[in-house]
Amino acid sequence: MGKKVKKEVEPPPKDVFDPLLIESKTAATVVLMLSSPEEEVLAKACDAIYKFASKGDENKVTLLGLGAVERLYKLISHEDPIVRRNAMMVFGIMASNHDVKKLLRELDVTNELLSHLVPEEDVVIHEFATLCLAQMAVEYTTKVQIFEQGGLEPLIRLLDSPDPDVKKNSVECIYLLVQDFQSRAAVCELNVIPPLLELLKSEYPVIQLLALQTLEVISKDRETKIILGENQGLDCLLKILETNEFNDLHVEALAVLGNCLEDVHAMQLIQQTGGLKKLLSFVGDSTAPDIQKNAAKAIAKAAYDSENRKILNEEEVENCLINLLEIDNDGVKVAASQAISAMCENLSSKHVFGLQGIPQLIELLSSNNEEVKEAAVIALANLTTASPSNSSAVAEAEGIEPLVKTLNAQRDGAVANAAAVLANVAMQEPLRLSVQSHGAMSALTEPLHSTSSQVQSRAALLVAALGCDADARAELRNAGGLGPLVELLHSKNKEVRRNACWAVMVCASDELTAVELCRLGALDILEEINLSTGRKNNFSEAALEKLLDNNLSQKYSQMGYLSSSNIITDGFYDYGQIKPGIKLLSLEELSMQELTDGRATIFINAKPQEDVLAVEEKPQNSSYEQTTLSPSVSRKSSREKSRKGKGKKEEEKMIDVTQVISEVQDEINQENAQWQPPPDFILLDYINDASKTILPLTTTREQVVALAQFVAGKMGGAIEKEKLHDFSWELHISEIEYELKSNVVPIGKVKKGTFYHRALLFKVIADRIGIGCSLVRGEYNRAWNEVKLVDDSPQGVTGLLLPPQDYIVDLMFEPGFLMKQGNAEADQYKRI
Repeated sequence: MGKKVKKEVEPPPKDVFDPLLIESKTAATVVLMLSSPEEEVLAKACDAIYKFASKGDENKVTLLGLGAVERLYKLISHEDPIVRRNAMMVFGIMASNHDVKKLLRELDVTNELLSHLVPEEDVVIHEFATLCLAQMAVEYTTKVQIFEQGGLEPLIRLLDSPDPDVKKNSVECIYLLVQDFQSRAAVCELNVIPPLLELLKSEYPVIQLLALQTLEVISKDRETKIILGENQGLDCLLKILETNEFNDLHVEALAVLGNCLEDVHAMQLIQQTGGLKKLLSFVGDSTAPDIQKNAAKAIAKAAYDSENRKILNEEEVENCLINLLEIDNDGVKVAASQAISAMCENLSSKHVFGLQGIPQLIELLSSNNEEVKEAAVIALANLTTASPSNSSAVAEAEGIEPLVKTLNAQRDGAVANAAAVLANVAMQEPLRLSVQSHGAMSALTEPLHSTSSQVQSRAALLVAALGCDADARAELRNAGGLGPLVELLHSKNKEVRRNACWAVMVCASDELTAVELCRLGALDILEEINLSTGRKNNFSEAALEKLLDNNLSQKYSQMGYLSSSNIITDGFYDYGQIKPGIKLLSLEELSMQELTDGRATIFINAKPQEDVLAVEEKPQNSSYEQTTLSPSVSRKSSREKSRKGKGKKEEEKMIDVTQVISEVQDEINQENAQWQPPPDFILLDYINDASKTILPLTTTREQVVALAQFVAGKMGGAIEKEKLHDFSWELHISEIEYELKSNVVPIGKVKKGTFYHRALLFKVIADRIGIGCSLVRGEYNRAWNEVKLVDDSPQGVTGLLLPPQDYIVDLMFEPGFLMKQGNAEADQYKRI
């Protein structure tokens, strides 16, 4: 038996590396392994990195710093499915980091990711590829890339995936993409509605929520609303609302329904199926504020269409909204108020709200929430527009006081609409007085200073509504509201400028306010506006005319003309012609000036005795000591003084007068006293005499002739044309100025008057006794009066009424002679 020989073991091939089992404890080592050619090493390295990255955001930043992202990007297209899958898993969770996303955009990975969304690819790759896309689609640039690279189609296809994570990531990515209008239009063409509606049946709430959010965005387009209706989407949404276990989805479902209800066809469809009644019933029964708020928002959106308003009115939506005003939640109150505002366009709804909703809205004006206050007052503005009954209801509900307080609210919208409501209420005279009694004009001072054009416009409109009352104008004037009102005339906003002109026109209805407006520069601004074809309006022209008609001193100085309807009253003064851009000083300011050798200012003040007694305690300027009467001096003594000249007895009287005045002035606080021009009792006597002797005459022609002769007699009588230059009226006026130590002269003291003195006196007396005449200023101290007279019928013709003719009244050469306008005599009278 032979000996056994031991068989030698063959050594391994020299070119084969012996397996090396190592345990790595640093991420850097594993990242280096991502460059390995071995598929098993790559798969294990990706798996280890996935676990490391899942632990937190800091680890993702560490991996980013080690260059893992670039290596992983190469591996997501690896030929080995396990390596590809594991690399994609890391990519998916790494993309949640902002810095990683930034690098991924630089690497332009979207196209590569989209290429893995094909049906034959592993479902895990679908999951993490869509997760990565959803993380990146937050950025606008990535949305554009995904859209341009055709990413919507594979994403929509994956909505039918059996894997819930794939569905969730895909619908989330689509939701982010449709924020852009291009994607919104594209998804409808790709038929996204059916799969989204199918996702509403998912057992996962997050998928249902994302599907509803996506539907909410895309249902803003009309085409989508139609498709939703065709695919029974409205029924599906109503079922969600009817199911209590889906209460966490009710808000989003309502939002989608709200968008759909904007479309008339969808509204009609949901009404026909009874869905609208269910919806309103659901809102009424719900106690969740978010549900109630979104329901009101849905109604508001729908109510912007007139047909929808009719449908909602038929379903008695008004009761639902009124009930929502009572909910103790500010968001619900705001939404309900906004819905009421929208429904007000329907007259039937407006009537219902007027009967029931106004008290609740007024109550909201006392809310501490400015947004609630604004929404309520906007609703009230819409309710009271063109509705006297609703305006009355506001007053009956004691709404005027809170509305006036709202004029000083923080929000411009609240202030503007409070002014609008008050303007609507003030259209009725009894209510206007009530608005005024609550201090509305004083409260408007701050809104008139606002920088908001809406507030400026509505505030000016309210001034126009209230300004027809004299007390209201006085309140605005005393509160300093005229200044900011005048500033609004400069506005570049057409509506603000128009309403400001309107307000100025109304406020210029009395002399005090008109004079103050002129002092503030309203006249110059209005003239400038009316020179511009682009800026002028009907109100600017009317305001200028009204301003001048109620400030006749300014009108005569500026225009050189007063019509027969411009009645000269006490306080009028003739300063002479002023140049454009020159401010006309007030009579008080003129009276304070030192005596000059310039043209005297002639003023009118024929206050009756009782009026003088009413103001006699008020201090007078020292310049008028010789013409101002104290309480101890009667009108009779004034007449005696005018007749007797400057005798010793008169001088003693004047000393007494001066002493009394001095005593009175010492007792009065001059700062608080209102300045009054001295009374002109001589003029008052003229008027009384004319009333007794001229007024009884039977015809206007006789009255005109008699008055002309009367005026001429008081001012130096008739003058021969050849001796006109010898008529020294200038010296006479200078003597009066020196006597009074003032440039301001009462017309009664003028005993030698030229054309413009006589024409002014004629106009003053004619206005007082009811003779219509105009006053026209010419050049070189010329002025004349024009009267309209009816000539007698031709001889032999009875009952013929001829049209009135214009005549110039001669007050200088042949007092009482009437010259027909346009004749040579008339033209010669008007010129040198």
